Amino acid sequence: MADPSSYRPKPGQIPDSPGVYKFRDEHRRVIYVGKAKSLRQRLASYFQDLSGLHPRTRTMVTTAASVEWTVVSTEVEALQLEYSWIKEFDPRFNVKYRDDKSYPYLAVTMNERFPRVQVMRGQKKKGVRYFGPYGHAWAIRDTVDLLLRVFPVRTCSAGVFKNAERTGRPCLLGYIGKCSAPCVERVSPEEHRELAEEFCDFMAGRTGTYIRRLERRMTDAAEEMEYERAARLRDDIEALKKAMEKSAVVLADATDADLIALAEDELEAAVQIFHVRGGRVRGQRGWVTDKVEAVTTGDLVEHALQQLYGEETGDSVPKEVLVPALPELVEPVQEWLAERRGSNVSLRIPQRGDKKALMETVQRNALQALGLHKTKRASDLTTRSRALEEIAEALDLGSAPLRIECYDISHLQGDDVVASMVVFEDGLQRKGEYRRFQIKGFEGQDDVRSMHEVITRRFRRYLAEKEKTGEWADGETGLTEEDGRPKRFAYPPQLVVVDGGQPQVAAAQRALDELGIDDIAVCGLAKRLEEVWVPGEDDPVVLPRTSEGLYLLQRVRDEAHRFAITYQRTKRARRFRASPLDDVPGLGETRKQALIKHFGSVKKLRSATIDQICEVPGIGRKTAESIAVAFAQAVPAAPAVNTATGEIMEEEEYETDAESETTEGSAGEPVSAGTSDERRGQER
Repeated sequence: MADPSSYRPKPGQIPDSPGVYKFRDEHRRVIYVGKAKSLRQRLASYFQDLSGLHPRTRTMVTTAASVEWTVVSTEVEALQLEYSWIKEFDPRFNVKYRDDKSYPYLAVTMNERFPRVQVMRGQKKKGVRYFGPYGHAWAIRDTVDLLLRVFPVRTCSAGVFKNAERTGRPCLLGYIGKCSAPCVERVSPEEHRELAEEFCDFMAGRTGTYIRRLERRMTDAAEEMEYERAARLRDDIEALKKAMEKSAVVLADATDADLIALAEDELEAAVQIFHVRGGRVRGQRGWVTDKVEAVTTGDLVEHALQQLYGEETGDSVPKEVLVPALPELVEPVQEWLAERRGSNVSLRIPQRGDKKALMETVQRNALQALGLHKTKRASDLTTRSRALEEIAEALDLGSAPLRIECYDISHLQGDDVVASMVVFEDGLQRKGEYRRFQIKGFEGQDDVRSMHEVITRRFRRYLAEKEKTGEWADGETGLTEEDGRPKRFAYPPQLVVVDGGQPQVAAAQRALDELGIDDIAVCGLAKRLEEVWVPGEDDPVVLPRTSEGLYLLQRVRDEAHRFAITYQRTKRARRFRASPLDDVPGLGETRKQALIKHFGSVKKLRSATIDQICEVPGIGRKTAESIAVAFAQAVPAAPAVNTATGEIMEEEEYETDAESETTEGSAGEPVSAGTSDERRGQER
């Protein structure tokens, strides 16, 4: 525990102007970021008698070892810099709202030639129109299913669209009238884009125009005795009205506003946001945070506004933001919001009428969310604490292993050998600190040598940086005295878990012994009988099947296995897609694609003459000769086999399948052929 007087700035050293300040710990990690209208007054408040500080503030200043600041011109600049630093350094003592999921949006990809309606999560993309967020993806799909009767916009993936173009046959939605089938040219690109624009207008709240237009067409069809067409239009009107009913009008003046409400206690706070567009609730989301710093309700509102609008621009920031309490410096926050929107934004507390009544509804949602979170967390904390205590007792550790690192080796029959490192802290995943390794020390299949190499490489870097700086730091990713970003190796683990039995455990322990590290425990979890192996013991430690400690070790091991397999498949897919064209000097991606497009496949290109290759635009005779030589020197690849059917695929078919794997795999992970049981027998 540090004494704050040991790093307190000298009197008169701190400027009396707006700015942003950072507290760092003894390892130069940024632990707190704050802003102030007057740096001198704000920082002086941290260095008073410890007994007069809030307990959380007291913990922060005694953990810190230094403080530094940056002067800015205005309070708005201070707000922007504070947000940037909190996002960059992820300080442990700052309030950070934990979004419990990635909220789904209804997205229309207006940046494509044929816009597509789909569910999207994560970071927003340029040129895509977003509506939401929604609480559940099924709510989006229900709405889209109703609207496709009237606005038959494309919803298929790129792979399905290309396949329909190639075969000349639309998908099922095209046959049943829920897609205008631009893939087979039933409508022109301009007509399809107009449909997408109308879909967006309806979702944006301009509903009356389309309802009245359909009613007129229905009346005209009935007068002309085209009763079938009139019946279809009647059903379309009902579908639109049903979609509208899913978001009832809550504000009669067609207001665009976000309503933010908070529920808090001494330890935690929950925030709920209702997104109202055109007077209708278009989406809802919520976060929960630990109150790791001494904050008021106004401070919590300010942090929520930063997280909610920090990456937004334009209409994504509404004209009106209703909050339960105003930030301490409301004018800079309001100016910051206006800059992000491009026009004035009203930030205020609703006092009466429909908006106050709706705010009370949002407040009730926040109270329910906080109560539910506390119920879940109490259970989770109890379970995780018991699991860590059982592991410590079983392995005879001095204390509970708060940070666990697990390693696994993966390969396909000795090829593409890789390893993974996953991190669990307090029994929870820290995905931002996962790491992948390629085995470089030798060729072939040897899990024991691979494990020894990975452990050696990970902790050798750790020791090198410790020797250089005298601190625990991440040498491989560049944690220096000037850079306080949290890194993967910023903290040492208390326990290293390896996926395997005695040989793998012995290899990991030998690597640590060779490096002179004796304060990190090692164990292994064997899959066959779920036995826990420790170094130097002939018999395993057997935990009860109902043990929470065993369950946590299984989760850690399975996560390491999943992460390693994912990386190994990615590497394998890249190798399969390799081509002799890659070895031709000066041949870029554009000309490679031109060659494949001209000949139709690599197989046909391989059999082409130099004169035929020269016919491709942009390919000269010298380049054509280099291409021919590259194919002549290339070792013929083994035939590709469909593991699901056992049949040998032609090269054209294999190329198509490989492309499909790349475009259709989820989260960037190529999809392998065959069942999971078949893959399990080949992959390690």
